[in-house]
Amino acid sequence: MKLKKRLTITYAIMMSFPIFTALVGFLMVILSGSEFVPKAIFMQVFIALIVVLILMSLILTTWTNKGVFAHIRRLNEAMGCIAEGNFDYALPRDEIGGEIGELYKSYEDMRLRLKESSEDTIRNEQQNRELISNITHDLKTPITAIKGYVEGIIDGVADTDEKKEKYIKTIYNKANDMDRLINELTYYSGIDSNRIPYTFHRIDVSDFFNDCIEEVGMDLDNNNIELNYSNLLEPGTRIIADPEQLKKVINNIIGNSVKYMDKEHGIIDIRLLDAVDSIRVEIEDNGKGIANKDLGNIFERFYRTDASRNSSKGGSGIGLSIVKKIVEDHGGYIWATSKEGEGTCMHFVMRKYVGQNEESEQA
Repeated sequence: MKLKKRLTITYAIMMSFPIFTALVGFLMVILSGSEFVPKAIFMQVFIALIVVLILMSLILTTWTNKGVFAHIRRLNEAMGCIAEGNFDYALPRDEIGGEIGELYKSYEDMRLRLKESSEDTIRNEQQNRELISNITHDLKTPITAIKGYVEGIIDGVADTDEKKEKYIKTIYNKANDMDRLINELTYYSGIDSNRIPYTFHRIDVSDFFNDCIEEVGMDLDNNNIELNYSNLLEPGTRIIADPEQLKKVINNIIGNSVKYMDKEHGIIDIRLLDAVDSIRVEIEDNGKGIANKDLGNIFERFYRTDASRNSSKGGSGIGLSIVKKIVEDHGGYIWATSKEGEGTCMHFVMRKYVGQNEESEQA
């Protein structure tokens, strides 16, 4: 406050100095001819000039206070809000011109960037807490089951070879569930830091999917799910892809279909279609389907179509976001179609690889 008053007084004096100089000069002229000027008139002129000088000083002081210091006080108040973490205190950007207007504009740009950064931080923290909560909950389920079946074997509850085999198979499946959850957590960390390791190769699409079908077919048989596979691609069709990451795409999509299968006899169809310069993969199930209101959000991280029902199914909520990330990193795109009660179909498209030999043949 003391500094502000000093600045105001100094500014007023500086602005008044020309008037003060003129006043002194005028008085000297009057005094030099004082024998010709009545004393009363001299005093009236002197008082009038003093009043004018005071009024001018007051006007200048008021103008300086309102035109400069009021804006500085407002800017100082705004900066105080920023220091307290309140990023909603806005200043007008277009009403004020000059240097003060530029200061206001700079403040608003800074405020909006800080607000966006703060919101991103809060959102990421909330997602991380949700992820930890989901992973913790979903790891407890298989761990509890594994402990229960191991105790059953130790206590002799599994008293026949058939029961022991059933218990061991269940333990194996639960361990696989834990492994999948841990892998998803590792992948989430890689996605978040954009450090998913890729090793791209030219791969024959038919050979790749034949191997995948052979692997997933055994698991689907154990879950009483029928697998149908059709390949309408030209022999030798190739793409540039990371086989391990692409296999994760297939496994995550099929894993979701198995997880939410509500039919006694489940069916999963895998179709490879030719899309001119691309291949199109369709993975369709006859599960419970997805509501239209949820369909556009299923590839978002941590999104679950129905938290109350899905909590019993397990899963971190990041499986399809991983799928989307991998497909897009391969230069492709993915989407879903679904009807509630009838099933869901995942579609993704990837460009074909055309080498020099193929180009010369096509020409």
